Amino acid sequence: METTHRVHVGDARDLPLADDSVALVVTSPPYPMIEMWDDVFASLDPEIGDALDANDGDRAHDKMLSVLDDAWAEVARVLEPGGIAVVNVGDATRTLDRFRVYDNHARITAAFEALGLDPLPGVLWRKPANSAAKFMGSGMVPPNAYVTLEREHLLVFRNGERRAFDPGAQRRYEAAYFWEERNRWFSDVWDDLNGKRQTLSDPDLRERSGAFPLELPYRLVNMYSVYGDTVLDPFWGTGTTSLAAAVAGRSSVGVERDPALASAFDTRIEAAPALSRDLAAERLAAHREYVRDSGDDFEYDAEHYETPVRTNQERRIRFYEVTAVAETDRGWRLTHDPFEG
Repeated sequence: METTHRVHVGDARDLPLADDSVALVVTSPPYPMIEMWDDVFASLDPEIGDALDANDGDRAHDKMLSVLDDAWAEVARVLEPGGIAVVNVGDATRTLDRFRVYDNHARITAAFEALGLDPLPGVLWRKPANSAAKFMGSGMVPPNAYVTLEREHLLVFRNGERRAFDPGAQRRYEAAYFWEERNRWFSDVWDDLNGKRQTLSDPDLRERSGAFPLELPYRLVNMYSVYGDTVLDPFWGTGTTSLAAAVAGRSSVGVERDPALASAFDTRIEAAPALSRDLAAERLAAHREYVRDSGDDFEYDAEHYETPVRTNQERRIRFYEVTAVAETDRGWRLTHDPFEG
């Protein structure tokens, strides 16, 4: 199996892709009203900078969301019928004319609905907090303390009806996940992602990109796509979504405004062979541990690995490892072979 991976330096509001050409979008845009993104938004719409200078938080927030609305229209255009879009976004607290929370997730949901995409059940990602303080405002004295925001939203949308596959489609059933993975991944609260593999050689790149941990897009790619699909990230950053797609046996396209961020992927993709083997081995080892600990009798056996499985749908599960990485004039071409386990 071969996959391709390419990144375009450009604007998410003008995607260089054909209509209905991607099966899955996984992205995390700049969050409106988070200060680290002020300059980015102001460069895209000078009225945003004017509103911030005037301490007009409501107007700045509306203008920032309008910038994102143009990107979501492009996402809707390139997403194939039945395709899934997942947007990782957090709300923001900020004091301009007054202290308030700026609700990003609800406004983005409304934008996708207006484009004709259907919201599906999403996930609250409870991120590890660096501070032991769990309050803001007046501390231990009521009534003026504020809840600390330690969560982000994974908003999930589908473009129309569910995708259709031929009965018994091999690439779909090989891409199955284990029963216990399904139970964990499709929970509506995630608190087990700590970003242990998210290491970049240049700390400035991570700060500028706001990169999420690899485990997050890797999980989403496995949940909402099958082998051979194309995954898009229109706010690409340092390419974490593309790396997740690569080690999961999917193709990818990224769009990134900052050429320096885009160039950082050259070294990251070289780690794909070892990373794909590690992830496949970890998933298989975790499943075997689950089988041992369950004490149950399992009715089915996996066809490609020496392990029982809980359901018939898991029997054909198969992992692939990256065995070759080749740079081309359009990006990278990866070769994937079955992981023997």
